[in-house]
Formats: sequence, C-alpha cells, structure tokens
Amino acid sequence: MIILAATPIGNLGDASARLVEVLASATVVAAEDTRVTQRLLAGLGIDNRPRLIALHEHNERERATELVELARDQDVVVLSDAGMPTVSDPGFPLVEAAAAAGVDVTVIPGPSAVLTALAVSGLPTDRFTFEGFLPRKQGERLSALRALAAEQRTMVFFESPNRLAASLADLAEVFGGERRAVVCRELTKLHEEVRRGPLAVLAEWAAEGVRGEIVVVVAGAPAREADPATALDQVLALVADGVRLKDAAAEVAEATGLSRRDLYQAALEARKA
Repeated sequence: MIILAATPIGNLGDASARLVEVLASATVVAAEDTRVTQRLLAGLGIDNRPRLIALHEHNERERATELVELARDQDVVVLSDAGMPTVSDPGFPLVEAAAAAGVDVTVIPGPSAVLTALAVSGLPTDRFTFEGFLPRKQGERLSALRALAAEQRTMVFFESPNRLAASLADLAEVFGGERRAVVCRELTKLHEEVRRGPLAVLAEWAAEGVRGEIVVVVAGAPAREADPATALDQVLALVADGVRLKDAAAEVAEATGLSRRDLYQAALEARKA
C-alpha cells in the first residue's frame, strides 16, 4: 500500500511511535528531499536504510505510475520535508493514481502546520479554509485575495519569509487594515513566535524582515447584515427561474441568515399581491 506519513514540522519529539516503527522497517520511501529524510532517520536514531526515491513537485506525476506499481507488492512510505504529504507538498498525484489503480492508501497522522497555527491563533476554529501559498506576483495575489474578501471563515495561508511583508500589505489593502490576523513563525521550534494584531500593524512589523517557516491566519469577514427586501427579491427571482418556493426560501435563508419561514411567508404574500 501507499503510506502517507506525517513528519515533525520542527521538533523531532513530535514524531509518533507509529512513524518510527514504519520507518524502521520500510523498504521504499518516496521523499520530497532524500537528504532531509536521511537527516530525519538519523535524528530519530533509525539504522534502517530503505531505498529512497525522490518525489517532488517537478517529477511527482511521472513517478506516480512507478510508485503505484511498487506498492502492489510492498509498502511505499511517502514523506514530505515536514508535516503531512499532499498538503501544499508532493503526494496528491500519487494518491490520485493509487486510487484509480485500486491500490490501498493509508495515513500515519501527525503534525500539521495548518492545524497547529489555527489552534494557537486565537481566531475562530469552528469553520476555516486553507488557501496554501498566495501567488508570487502582486497582480495575481490581489486578484486571489479579492475573491476571498467576503469569506467569513478563518483563513490559513502559507507564506515565504521573503514575501511575507508584501503579502500582509496586500491582505491589509483588500481585507482592511483592521482585520485581525496572526503570523506564526517557526512553530514547535526553538524560536517559535506567534504575533497577533491587525493586518496593517503586522505588515509594518514584517517590513523589518522576518525569517523562518511562516503560517498566516486571518479572521474571516464579518457577516453582512442582510436586507430583507433584497432577500425577498432573490427568492422571487429563483422562483421565476423555476425553483420551488420552499427550496428558494431555504437557499436564500442559508446565504443571508434570515428566517426561512419569514422569507417563505413574505414571498407568498408578495405573489398574492
């Protein structure tokens, strides 16, 4: 089978007993960076020397078929440099190919920079969205952020320290400088830092230069107060398009937070009028 194995994002003490057990007996390891994997094995005191196959963003689609065939006869352990493979790291094309070929895929859970940053942020955790890395070019980055301007869920981003200041400035421009955010740096490592504040303040701080692995957590947009009259127009428009009144009222109620029953009754009265 294919075994997706989460590795420590900084502190080797976070390696699970299952991870150590699997690596100690693995015969094939597909690694984002084989040198990082060799250091991990040494750091965990593992003497096993499995066959290491490079699996990175430039070759993962070509390597997927080879690894799937290997996994028919033996376990293939998949490692990224840190955290969970496939999450902004190599692995997804391999899992996709394995699923299509009927080869089993399993996971050794473990550290995740996304969930670690979200948990420590102090921002709402009940609903969130992971957006990965923002585009490198400012124009594309601004377009991506404008598409998220109304997102009400907490948002988690990865960012390069070299682009952090520019990205925070763009976030402040699109979302508003007062929007709450958190920059998590070097999570679980010796120099871990969690800095909270408005986007504008964080952008000014980052302009002085920041090092290390970065995760940015941003509060969602505040809920807009729905206009009942506009919501009623939306219900009637859906009905005019052939949607059942009950379903139209439910759809608009979910989008606006207004009462489904009130919208339904208002639409009935509007149709009678």
